[in-house]
Amino acid sequence: MVNPYKIKNVFMGKLTHGSDILTELTNFCRKNEIKTGILTAIGAVKNAALGFYNQDEKKYYKHCINQPLEIVSLSGNISIKDEKPMVHSHIVLSDKDGNTVGGHLMSDTIVFASEFWIFELEGERLIRGYDEVTGLPLWEMKKNRS
Repeated sequence: MVNPYKIKNVFMGKLTHGSDILTELTNFCRKNEIKTGILTAIGAVKNAALGFYNQDEKKYYKHCINQPLEIVSLSGNISIKDEKPMVHSHIVLSDKDGNTVGGHLMSDTIVFASEFWIFELEGERLIRGYDEVTGLPLWEMKKNRS
């Protein structure tokens, strides 16, 4: 199922040194009332917390990495969960030797330096609801869309 969208606004910014990436991006979206969007970021982190979703157990496992890392890629989306904007993002990081690791971005990923882009979209709001099959809060898409 697919919904059509147009770009309403583009925001470019710098995240605060020492802040939690997920918290700062979420707060930015809530403050600016961004309900649907696309986000991306680059930069570096002091340490990271990544999630892996165990499909059999239907739960996330958190993996913490306590060292400086480069953000190779951070991409995600903004939609509505529990009537509030929610940032859902994945991140790929590299260490000083170029080894990479990635996963679901979780709280406790702390900014060293980071720049972000948010593309706020116009169109039908995407609402997250519990999905019985996966156990995840996924988009509830209208059935008349194709």
